[in-house]
Amino acid sequence: MRVQLVDPPSYTPPYDFSLAAALTRVGAEVELLTSRYLYGPLPPASGFEVRQAFYRRATRDHRSTGHRRALRVLEHLPDMLRHRRAAGAADVVHYQWLTLEALDAFLMARGPPTVFTSHNVLRRGKGRVTESAARLVAARADAVVTHSDVSARELVDRFRADPTRVHVIPHGAFDYLTRQPTEVPLPDALARVEGPVILCFGVLRPYKGVDVLLEAFRGVQGAELWIVGRPWMSTEPLKRAAAAAEGTVRFVERFVPDSELPAYLRRADIVVLPYREIDQSGVLYTALAFGKAMVLSDVGGFSEMGRRHGAASLVPAGDPDALRCALADLISRPERRVALEQRAAAAAAGPYSWDEIGRRTLALYERLLG
Repeated sequence: MRVQLVDPPSYTPPYDFSLAAALTRVGAEVELLTSRYLYGPLPPASGFEVRQAFYRRATRDHRSTGHRRALRVLEHLPDMLRHRRAAGAADVVHYQWLTLEALDAFLMARGPPTVFTSHNVLRRGKGRVTESAARLVAARADAVVTHSDVSARELVDRFRADPTRVHVIPHGAFDYLTRQPTEVPLPDALARVEGPVILCFGVLRPYKGVDVLLEAFRGVQGAELWIVGRPWMSTEPLKRAAAAAEGTVRFVERFVPDSELPAYLRRADIVVLPYREIDQSGVLYTALAFGKAMVLSDVGGFSEMGRRHGAASLVPAGDPDALRCALADLISRPERRVALEQRAAAAAAGPYSWDEIGRRTLALYERLLG
């Protein structure tokens, strides 16, 4: 079976490459159509072809953000039309993202069955244009994939997707990060830390609830808190809150490449994701791959991870008292951390393994082809 995976803006290379490799292992011939990724090295391309079919001028050399966006707008329509003409060579075309959904709904391939993965359902922006575009894509794709039951319900209830076309296939654990050829050790100041470490990892944005975490940490003893990731918000309020904590709070305010990431995950005793709202998170599936004890907000797909697989401790979103209790419990009870670690590892090797996801995705393609 010839499969085209399509991610024009290259939003999620770790997911794209992992799915392509999984499909290849179960017998598909896979071509990934995307654009040049500008933010670090890519995962290995194992057995499939990667073609930079979109935004070749926009991603060439070192351009300013404004220049790149302008060129991408100019290139988008001809690139999508070129893709549409060539899509007939595939048996199935599977879109991971569409840059301009209102337009791209009419530019999707016609002929082979089409699949669209709706990665961002619960946090999708509101407004008539945005919602109409999402409904168009859901209506025109032959199948829509989402990663949790709560997202599937949202697609049906809010975006009027045909429930017979909506399929839940989990997001996989990013296990490739655990076996990189080179790993960069922690900076010396962090490597010298003794005692439990609570890690909050990822790009800093308001919806991720780091302010709630810092309020909760004020009453936590016996551990350090590391907040690691590039800020997309002002961190001054966070640092003021950190100064009021009894324990040590360390900020690493930069992008952490894949080569450095394992050292942070291996050192962490607890990974905490106190999000206010979320469908899924790449950080969650990174922590899952490393078999970490996790404390998650009881929202979106996080809830299913905690309830169905017991792989995380769940707390109400925005509740610093509940979060404080959960963190303190795991710090004081190492056996509880070990139990969560074992369940996380089992989930990563089972329902959230890419081999299982590859089989389920290929089965969906086969149903579409009759």
